[in-house]
Amino acid sequence: MQKKGYVSFVLHAHLPFIHHPESDDYLEESWLYEAISETYIPLLQNFQKLVDEGVDFRITMSMTPPLLSMLDNKLLQKKYIHYLEQLIELSEKEIKRTSYDKRLNKLSHYYYDRYSNDLHLFRDVFKCNLIEQFKHFQDIGVLEIITCGATHGYFPILYVTEETVRAQIAVGVQTYERYFGRKPRGIWLPECGYVPEADKYLREFGIEYAIVESHGILYADPTPIYGTYAPIVSPGGLVAFGRDMTSSQQVWSSIDGYPGDFNYREFYRDIGYEADYEYIKPYIAHNGVRVHTGIKYYRITGKTDYKDYYDVQWAKDSAERQAGHFLDSRTEQINNVANYMSVPPIILCPYDAELYGHWWYEGPYWLYILFKKIYYDDCNFELITPSEYIDKFSNIQVCSPCRSSWGANGYSGVWLNPTNDYAHRHLHKAGDRMVELATSYPNAKGITKKALNQAARELLLAQSSDWLFIITNGTMVDYAKKRIKDHIGRFTKLYNQIKTNKIDEIFLKDIQKKDCVFPDIDYHIYTKLH
Repeated sequence: MQKKGYVSFVLHAHLPFIHHPESDDYLEESWLYEAISETYIPLLQNFQKLVDEGVDFRITMSMTPPLLSMLDNKLLQKKYIHYLEQLIELSEKEIKRTSYDKRLNKLSHYYYDRYSNDLHLFRDVFKCNLIEQFKHFQDIGVLEIITCGATHGYFPILYVTEETVRAQIAVGVQTYERYFGRKPRGIWLPECGYVPEADKYLREFGIEYAIVESHGILYADPTPIYGTYAPIVSPGGLVAFGRDMTSSQQVWSSIDGYPGDFNYREFYRDIGYEADYEYIKPYIAHNGVRVHTGIKYYRITGKTDYKDYYDVQWAKDSAERQAGHFLDSRTEQINNVANYMSVPPIILCPYDAELYGHWWYEGPYWLYILFKKIYYDDCNFELITPSEYIDKFSNIQVCSPCRSSWGANGYSGVWLNPTNDYAHRHLHKAGDRMVELATSYPNAKGITKKALNQAARELLLAQSSDWLFIITNGTMVDYAKKRIKDHIGRFTKLYNQIKTNKIDEIFLKDIQKKDCVFPDIDYHIYTKLH
């Protein structure tokens, strides 16, 4: 039966490159470990369950170059195993400590089993190689993996020096090919930041489509006749898919979205903050600061300080009910628009991957149930990837998308405001200097070539939009400011050493070890364009 329309899930899997071989007590490294245990492993497990059960599904994920580099890093793999061993030890202690309460004790056992299973899967089954697991699902045709800018640099500000945008795209594509053995067809623009100046470079490196925020499509010129229900193609040849606002609201919103359900796990109540200090001390930050451990015993319960214990089965019941609601809502949405369109509508549902599992603990299970329902229930749509949609329906309206991002208020305010604007002149200056170096040294050899390649790495790492976002949000501000300062400092030192032909080999080796991202980088990508 010909379906009336399509739904496309796109999960953006991204973390900034955090790698500190010089120390064991960088709290920020745990962002990766939490994401592996709460998001990436649960997604992989659910993909496998769907495949084993003969459920045909489609999902798209961007896996960004910094994330791929960290997943491939031997030291971080070792540290993740240590992180799990600590949690298994803690949950064993919790089983003893909570023996006085049947419900609590059941949860302690649940965490012990979950983290033990993570360790077994990661070390013994996956052989520490998560990238290979995701690649497998791409190779069998149920997952499409797309790329991103090299370090999630924010194009709408970087494009002042176009060579830096081109390099972000080139290194993003190169990293993708290194891990997946093929070219990416799509890109998740960092922060969904669209500027028309980037189109020609995206097309140069073979990118066919990008994910854009809703108003990037709705305010396009001319106004697209189907709104966000169909992609548009820019005059430069880039196909743009816009985020569907209705489905986003149902999942994203903490107020009326699914993750706020009272049966779901309460993110903010963690034994890292609540257990006796001496007891929990070995499992929190090295400097004694209380942090999340991942062991959380309460459910959201309601808008109240009194929280009831979490119940895994109740949470699953809510997820199943909400998967049904989501399916009914998309069916109705497609019924409402399909008759007015000459092509079947596509509802694009893009989210941060970490929403599924890390922030919304039950998210991966919800996806699993939803995909089963779509496959078995009599609904009017099926799942599709953006690439498949372009291949099926190649007659696309030409419009110029509007400059836009998915940050608060839809433009660049998150990444350029009075809290972080000091950084941009340094980022732009370093970008110009990198172009100058690449153009002045076309045939560098030996240590000069190594220094030029490392300068390119330092620039890319400084450009990560994450640092600007963190400063705006006021979370780990000192760390984010330190990262910008460190990378710009290292870049500037290399710049001066290259210019004076006095390269400090010990300094170079030290930062090559710390900032060991993009082993295949070639500084020539920054050579002046015009």
